[in-house]
Amino acid sequence: QVQLVESGGGSVQAGGSLKLSCATSGDTVRSLCMGWFRQAPGKDREGVVSIHTSGSTSYADSVKGRFTISKDNVKNTLYLQMNSLKPEDTGMYYCAAGTGSACWYLYRRFSGDFTYWGQGTQVTVSS
Repeated sequence: QVQLVESGGGSVQAGGSLKLSCATSGDTVRSLCMGWFRQAPGKDREGVVSIHTSGSTSYADSVKGRFTISKDNVKNTLYLQMNSLKPEDTGMYYCAAGTGSACWYLYRRFSGDFTYWGQGTQVTVSS
């Protein structure tokens, strides 16, 4: 019943910014633990950041200080603000949501803990 739809990806030069959106239906972002994952060609899927129903967050070291996750409860949408983008940020970005393990083990940002996934949006950063 939960559906996630990402948007906002695109191509930017190094140092630029993008803001990704994840429109959520079937449940509220207020009641879900959610996260952003990314995958580059030939590489494993990486947990970028997760956010708890309480508002607590867990960021990968590679994006700390540059990326910010947030929820808009009125619009029922999850966001990822990405600043100071680097070529190594290039990849397909996925929105994910869940309860239970996704919340209990929020810090590990493990894809197997999340049950609902969006279709992905491509982010390309050129130097």
